Amino acid sequence: MNMKKIVAVIPARYKSTRFEGKPLALILGKPMIKHVYEGVKKSELLSDVIVATEDKRIFDACKDFGANVVMTKDTHQTGTDRIIEAVQDIDADIILNIQGDEPLVNSEIISALIKPFNEADENVEISFTSVKTPIYDFDEFMDPNNVKVVTDKKDFGIYFSRSPIPYDREQAGRLKDIEGIYGYKHLGFYGYTKKFLFEFGKIEQSYLEKKEMLEQLRAIENGYRIKLETVDISTIPVDVKDDIKKVENFILKSYNK
Repeated sequence: MNMKKIVAVIPARYKSTRFEGKPLALILGKPMIKHVYEGVKKSELLSDVIVATEDKRIFDACKDFGANVVMTKDTHQTGTDRIIEAVQDIDADIILNIQGDEPLVNSEIISALIKPFNEADENVEISFTSVKTPIYDFDEFMDPNNVKVVTDKKDFGIYFSRSPIPYDREQAGRLKDIEGIYGYKHLGFYGYTKKFLFEFGKIEQSYLEKKEMLEQLRAIENGYRIKLETVDISTIPVDVKDDIKKVENFILKSYNK
C-alpha cells in the first residue's frame, strides 16, 4: 500500500449570516476554531492541518495558539472554494474538508474519511469520501437541520436530503413506535483526491444542490460517486448561538463519565 500525503483543511469564515464570528465563539473558555484544530491534530494519519480563513481576527487567533493558518479571498461562495485556494500550491494526495463549526471532530472521523482511499482496489476508483452515522431518534430523523443519506449496497451515496429518507410507506403512520434505526445521518466531513477537488470546483452549482442547499449533491448530479463510511458517533455542529451550550454540555458529560 502506497503511503499517501494527507492534508486536512479547516475553512473558517467570520461572516456567517446566522452567527457572525462563529469560529471565535468561546466554548468552555476556548475559541471554537481551537477545539476543531486540536480535534483534528490528534490524528496521526495527517501530514498537515491548515486553517483557511478570510478574516484577520480568525487568522490572528489561530496564530496565537500555534495553528498553521492561511488567508484566503473573502469572495468564496463555499468552504470548498476556500479550500481549493488554500491548497493550490500544497503537495498532497488527499485533502480533507473539516468544517470550522464542528468542535467535536475526532480521530475516528478522520480515520473513516481516509480508510476508503487506502482500501480501494483496482476496479473501484475512490475520489470522494464522507461519513454517516445511524439515527435512532425520531425527532432527529425528522429535523431538516440533520441531513440524511441513503446509500447503495457498497455504501456509495444515492441521495442526500434534509427530508426523512428513506420514506417507510408501511410504517408511515407509526414511525414514532419504530425500534432500531430510522436511517442514517450525514456528517459534514469530506475527503477528496486533490485531482477530484479541483475538478469539482469547476462545476457549476446544480439544481438539487440549490434546492436542498447541500453541496455534495452537485457531485451526485454530475455522475461522481461518494463513498460513505459508517461511524458510531455523531457530532454537534454549531449553526446558531444556542448550539454552544449543547456542545458544552456534551463535553462536560464526557469528562464526568
